Amino acid sequence: MRETPIVSSIDALTRKNAWEYLVITVAPDDSLAAARQRLVEHAEYGHWELQRSLLYKGGTRRFWLRRKAMKVESTLLVV
Repeated sequence: MRETPIVSSIDALTRKNAWEYLVITVAPDDSLAAARQRLVEHAEYGHWELQRSLLYKGGTRRFWLRRKAMKVESTLLVV
């Protein structure tokens, strides 16, 4: 199982509602129950939502998760 985070810097600069993406790829020989558990943990604790899922011809599964990118502003005072 492989996780690939994707953050689009163009979206973050041009749009108010920018998204962060996480792509989880599950090999055909990996357990589907383990993949499902990983998706549940990301959704519950990381506030990710399932955007898309694909089942490829060879049995590989790919899941796209997304969440709103949090914009953090500095609270430090510059003197």
